[in-house]
Amino acid sequence: MKKRVLLVLADGALYEGWSFGAEGETRGEVIFNTGITGYQEVLTDPSYKGQIVTLTYPLIGNYGVNLEDNESCQLYLSGFIVKEYCNHPSNWRSKVNLAELLKAHRIVSIQGIDTRALTRHIRDYGEQVGVISTEDLDPKSLQAKAKDAPGLAGCDLVKDVTTTRVYDWDSTSKISVGATRRVAPAYHIVVYDCGVKYNILRSLDKLGAKVTVVPATTGPGEVLSMEPDGILISNGPGDPEAVAYMIDNVRALLGKRPLMGICLGHQLMALALGLKTYKLKFGHHGSNHPVMDLSTRKVEITTQNHSFAVEANGGACDTPLGKVEVSHTNLNDKSVEGLRCLDIPAFSAQHHPEASPGPHDAGYMFERFTEMIKQSK
Repeated sequence: MKKRVLLVLADGALYEGWSFGAEGETRGEVIFNTGITGYQEVLTDPSYKGQIVTLTYPLIGNYGVNLEDNESCQLYLSGFIVKEYCNHPSNWRSKVNLAELLKAHRIVSIQGIDTRALTRHIRDYGEQVGVISTEDLDPKSLQAKAKDAPGLAGCDLVKDVTTTRVYDWDSTSKISVGATRRVAPAYHIVVYDCGVKYNILRSLDKLGAKVTVVPATTGPGEVLSMEPDGILISNGPGDPEAVAYMIDNVRALLGKRPLMGICLGHQLMALALGLKTYKLKFGHHGSNHPVMDLSTRKVEITTQNHSFAVEANGGACDTPLGKVEVSHTNLNDKSVEGLRCLDIPAFSAQHHPEASPGPHDAGYMFERFTEMIKQSK
């Protein structure tokens, strides 16, 4: 028997559907993701901490869930919304169906609503907190709960997703799916885990690097004592301005070693340089965002997942650490997609070069990082 469930947004918008994940009640900022495939990667991406994810593609679950495509060891999102759930997956790699995964991780989910109408509502009125419930079916009560819940602005969610220990990626075989062990790595790269995706670590490993992952609270002195050739600041959830300790860490490390930032790492690098960030009306979440590399004028199809962006004008600007220029722009809304420091070895990308929507349009950025390390050495 189908279980009735309601989704109510803070502005009172009401959607009624059926439960297909865990039963219960959850709240979070409701966003939409425009990817056609990749729901398993979305579910396991720590950057979705604190968010209820709506998938705009209408049929979800048709290829099940496998053991290889996870981007972390658990599900961090607050809730899940689809138009139609497929309970009978057909794919040779599938081990369980999507509903089983959601129930195992206690993710409250809703299907059977008009996700196109919900997406248009978010585009018109902005991302806002919503509540999904199989228990409380009073719309006014759910709206009050949504209004009382905090949004992403001002929230440090990195502390909830970062690792609690230092580890070498290629020595942790449980999570190092597909990694290749090497006797003599070409580089040593320390990765600050702000919610890092496994594919970032795999991408560095494929380039011959020894990869050491550290908690976001690790001080710059401890990182430098590891004698890294380069430092990468990972993706992650929440408001970058709220992660003051990471801004301080990045500021202390800029110029000391070649540095690369991805997504939240890009925003943290910008704040460390003295630039500002702001919250987008509705974020960039999906695998079909066109981005231009201003140095080559080449357009790349990219995967993105962020609700905040960097505020910067075109051309170079002065910072306490030298000149910085915008290296990439989003062709949909002209927002900043990358920064390049001109006086120190550091650059960043708002999009995800480790993802494969193009399929490999932005993958060169890891090679650009290793080339920067070579030149620095």
